[in-house]
Amino acid sequence: MNISSGRELVEACEAMGISIGEYAIRQESDETGISREDIWNSMKEALRVMENSTSKGVSEEVISVSGLIGGDAYRMGKYLKNGKSVGGSVTTRAMGYALACSEVNASMGKIVACPTAGACGILPAAVMTMKDEHGIVEEDIILSLFAAGAVGAIIAQNATISGAEGGCQAECGSAAAMAACAIVQMMGGTPGMCLDAGAIVFKNTLGLVCDPIAGLVEVPCAKRNAQGVLSAIGAADMVLAGVRSRIPFDDTVEAMYSIGKAMPESLRETGIGGLAGTETGKILARRIFGETD
Repeated sequence: MNISSGRELVEACEAMGISIGEYAIRQESDETGISREDIWNSMKEALRVMENSTSKGVSEEVISVSGLIGGDAYRMGKYLKNGKSVGGSVTTRAMGYALACSEVNASMGKIVACPTAGACGILPAAVMTMKDEHGIVEEDIILSLFAAGAVGAIIAQNATISGAEGGCQAECGSAAAMAACAIVQMMGGTPGMCLDAGAIVFKNTLGLVCDPIAGLVEVPCAKRNAQGVLSAIGAADMVLAGVRSRIPFDDTVEAMYSIGKAMPESLRETGIGGLAGTETGKILARRIFGETD
């Protein structure tokens, strides 16, 4: 991408009178020489994978290879059908879809790493929930995925999307910021509003550590995916209501990166500190690796 910041992205989109998603498609075509049709079809295929990974987990019990997680998305799907959800169908559906992707990933199924496998459930859960709950058509969903990709590229360029480098704030935080941008675009928000939503997400996920039990992308990763999509939905609703972020998107990305670099190694995907370092975390790790307690 020729642009190197969120501010430049918004300025470019406003100057051309286009959405972030449209800008991303044009830029991709210009940089690679690949036709718009081929670029579009590639993202369409990614959407198919997202659809399959979200639907599989809620329609059947998917168990991870380690046995640490599994069946929670199915439970959420059944709970949704009861019609007694505390948070309503949007939140329940979104969490179920996010859990589903995480479970499919942990069972060696096919997912879209968006931006990483550990955070694979957030963006798919967001777009599929928007389709089911608000009737968003496929063309607008695909455009929103390009918008999410543009935001993810800016984060990766200026900071990191790696839990090993920046903690879970860099994985689930980035995925939720991307999802918030996608939701706002789908609901007719401006490029500036998309970035405001991303900024709000980061402000609420700063400092989130990466502390997987046994070093596996399962616990607490799956449930953080479920909460990540709720963060994206909440930020989108605030921005669409007229709420602005006092701290610009680029500053929140910078803050995330500086915090990530300041985190001790034990809290950056090593499976040593945080929840992984608790007595229960250690017991589970020993069981997975076949060691006696």
